[in-house]
Amino acid sequence: MVIIKAPEEIEKIRTSSRIAAEVLKELESLVEPGIRTMELEQYAEALAARKKVRPAFKGYNGFPFGLCVSVNEEVVHGMPSKRVLREGDIVSLDYGVFCNGYYGDTAITVPVGKISEESSKLLKATREGLYRGIDETKEGNRLGDISAAIQNYVESAGFSVVRDYVGHGIGKSLHEDPQVPNYGIKGRGMLLKKGMVLAIEPMVNAGKFQIKVLKDHWTVVTEDGKNSAHFEHTVAITDKGPEILSYVN
Repeated sequence: MVIIKAPEEIEKIRTSSRIAAEVLKELESLVEPGIRTMELEQYAEALAARKKVRPAFKGYNGFPFGLCVSVNEEVVHGMPSKRVLREGDIVSLDYGVFCNGYYGDTAITVPVGKISEESSKLLKATREGLYRGIDETKEGNRLGDISAAIQNYVESAGFSVVRDYVGHGIGKSLHEDPQVPNYGIKGRGMLLKKGMVLAIEPMVNAGKFQIKVLKDHWTVVTEDGKNSAHFEHTVAITDKGPEILSYVN
């Protein structure tokens, strides 16, 4: 069941989403060759404590950390560790916040130093795919309009969208209906209505779209070992169109 949010609920989701985005912005500034992924988790934990919010992912279905850190071929749900980031890596940072009874969720992929031309194109295509999807997130459109816009742009850039993991509704729960696939057919699916709040999050692979889960039961990697990127925003459907709640300057 899709839950339509009242304006005051959207404001609470905006607060959580902006805090999550502020944390990621600070973490992005720390990403450089030589930093360990666990250090990013520790910074995120300290920032959450300072902002007096709860990391959304910590303890969620048993996940032990507040920050997902996915490097290179890791698609999503990468776990912080002693791993050292190196020049040329790309690292996806996925972070959520629970505050005043509501969740916010956002993700970015960050270059570590100078990266390859292909990796730069992958990041650009994934970010642009996200915004193409957001442009279709408006009352009267169909869910498939979001999905098709993402898929069509990403594939036209020569990359592939992950099928097994999707975006989602968000509010009092971290994952609500509806699911928001990053592939689909324009004009198909649920009618979009004002008051819906969606976490739109294309996961894009440099190679094929197939993925697998590692033995830790969390880390998702590309099956062919090629790099993957991930960007996400929490978006509200308003009478003025889509509004990105997880936006910070």
